[in-house]
Amino acid sequence: MRCLPRLMVAPNGARRSQSDHPALPVTDAEILATAISCQEAGADGIHVHIRDVEGRHELDTGHYRAVLDQLCDTVPDMYVQVTSEAAGRYSGAEQRTIMQVLQPAYVSVALREMVREPQDWAQAQEFYEWATSSGVEIQHILYSPEDVQWFVRAIHEQRIPGTHHLILLVQGTYAHGSQGRAYLEDYLTELGKADGMSFDWMLCAFGQQETESLARAAQLGGKARVGFENSLWNMDGTLAKNNAERVREVDTAIKRAVQKTI
Repeated sequence: MRCLPRLMVAPNGARRSQSDHPALPVTDAEILATAISCQEAGADGIHVHIRDVEGRHELDTGHYRAVLDQLCDTVPDMYVQVTSEAAGRYSGAEQRTIMQVLQPAYVSVALREMVREPQDWAQAQEFYEWATSSGVEIQHILYSPEDVQWFVRAIHEQRIPGTHHLILLVQGTYAHGSQGRAYLEDYLTELGKADGMSFDWMLCAFGQQETESLARAAQLGGKARVGFENSLWNMDGTLAKNNAERVREVDTAIKRAVQKTI
């Protein structure tokens, strides 16, 4: 059965730059160095965004292949996942085509971006079926309990094939951090309505409550994604020195949280 890494680092994302934090990795060399330091700090997976020469979010097959090859050589034991995020630059059709050409082992895909309008379902379903038949493992990004409802309905309707799915639940937003976030239990209640389905789920959380949220996810049987894509802050409110510091703190918090449940 397919499974996600225990602790994945998302070191840069599509939107933040070094003006937000000087240690946010932008160049390929910085991404590789961050992967090494985060693996040493406790991460067993990395969620990779690449940037163009101007530092902008990029989906480019040649560039991605070069970075993936370097990561395979540098951190061969890490689970390396690419993003298909649009970030305002790519259409759903472009996202699908780029991923079909790249054929990564692991990719994150937001349901909201694959199906922006009801008429997008035909192409989206073809993409999900292609991924299944090609051995490309999708981690489905769900931003709210309502997204989870939508996803569960789609798998029951067989628009998304399979009976076991990899999930990323998102708490909070770029704009508002953890303010107004939904309860994790509300997401899980909706997942529990998927009869005959199993899920390997992971949480990412925006804002200064990232560590607390990820520790809670571990207590409930989930996995964690941590890093500067979602938060620059440690649990005590201080600005983290780098991604490895965030990984180290969350790794410790998760181990403590799980120990309490034993």
